[in-house]
Amino acid sequence: MLELRPNCECCDTDLPPASAYARICSYECTFCADCVDNVLHNVCPNCGGGFVPRPIRPAGEWRPGEGLGHHPAGTRRRQLRFTAEEVAALSDKLRAVPPAER
Repeated sequence: MLELRPNCECCDTDLPPASAYARICSYECTFCADCVDNVLHNVCPNCGGGFVPRPIRPAGEWRPGEGLGHHPAGTRRRQLRFTAEEVAALSDKLRAVPPAER
């Protein structure tokens, strides 16, 4: 099950569980749509993969034992471990390569 991380790892914008603005890579690295489009250029600075919109976990219990009440979102905030220059270098290297070909 997805961790639903609470913030953008780049700009620290809050990304609550119902945010349609959250983007994730296959490792669940989490960023806001603005950073993915304008800073990262659809290149995850951690793994080099691409991003997709993060699914929204239902708040209600539509099936017994499911929903945010039973499986809450993560609370640990994350930050990039790379400098802005390192992020830009990886993005420049991979942005022209489609994610399926990286």
